[in-house]
Amino acid sequence: MIESLKEVRELKVGVDRLHSATHDEIKTGLTTDIYFIKTLEVLRHLGLDRVNVVADIFPRRHGVMAGVKEVVELLEDKKGVKVWALEEGEEFDKREVVMQIEGPYGEFGPLETVILGMLASASGWASAARECKRAAGEKMLLCFGARHVHPAVAPVMERAALIGGADAASCILGAKLLGKEPKGTIPHAGILIAGDTVVFAKAYDEIMPDDEPRIVLVDTFKDEAEEAIRVAQVLGDKLLGIRLDTPDERGGVTPDLVKEVRVRLNQAGFNKVKIFVSGGLNPERIRLLSEYPVDGFGVGSYIVHGVHIDMTMDLKEVMGKPLAKRGRLPGRGVNPRLKRIL
Repeated sequence: MIESLKEVRELKVGVDRLHSATHDEIKTGLTTDIYFIKTLEVLRHLGLDRVNVVADIFPRRHGVMAGVKEVVELLEDKKGVKVWALEEGEEFDKREVVMQIEGPYGEFGPLETVILGMLASASGWASAARECKRAAGEKMLLCFGARHVHPAVAPVMERAALIGGADAASCILGAKLLGKEPKGTIPHAGILIAGDTVVFAKAYDEIMPDDEPRIVLVDTFKDEAEEAIRVAQVLGDKLLGIRLDTPDERGGVTPDLVKEVRVRLNQAGFNKVKIFVSGGLNPERIRLLSEYPVDGFGVGSYIVHGVHIDMTMDLKEVMGKPLAKRGRLPGRGVNPRLKRIL
């Protein structure tokens, strides 16, 4: 880990590279705030960099815990460091101690920025996904927000969405990080290039594995209800569902549109074909559409734009002595829900 201002100043970083940090750069402290490196240098000068401390981490608002596994990966090779935390997926209250770290300050203190960032981002995304899942109830919730965030953190976001309650994620790496297979339908691009929804749907059915769900977009060229029936007539029982993603320029996906597509599919004998919707969904719209015959929701931007949950790390014990800055109570926080994770 980088340990001095001299090392920072001597560090050479090429500008012709991807701008995101590599795993090694994160672990060696290159994404931390410079003042932690300065502090480490001063404490080393005083002979205090190995002092044993206890740090409490707490949030500024209610939310869903995520990012814990990444913190463990960050700290697992740090000598003498112990960590307690809430389990991922658990909800927490404002100012509740969600993580507690004990060990030599020099081993983990300089990584405070990194630790807090991991928890703040992931917990914010998980919390937004939990809101959407509560609105969707038993209906399927798919996260496909990777296009709305930098690719370096897209897997973090979609993994957090799964922790928060999403049933599936479309980002390949995001899903794989939780041992799941990525899920998704098809984009408009394929249909536009093929020139016809049915042509693309038939080809999709011909080459995809039998266990891959057949869900087809039906708003590219023709009226949604008409297109849904055309696809259903061709794929028959193989068609699991259709997806409505009508753009805002045409009014978006409305309850009336969902009702019409459902009625027309039923009248044509395709009662088993499910209806999935996407496009600018949020909890309010999900609750509204849930009152109609919608079977699943695809959500991207709302989860991605979920407000990150500010996390604070406070030293509460130094060399076994309860201690804290003014305004905070000295002594390690007590939370029986914390579990030893490292």
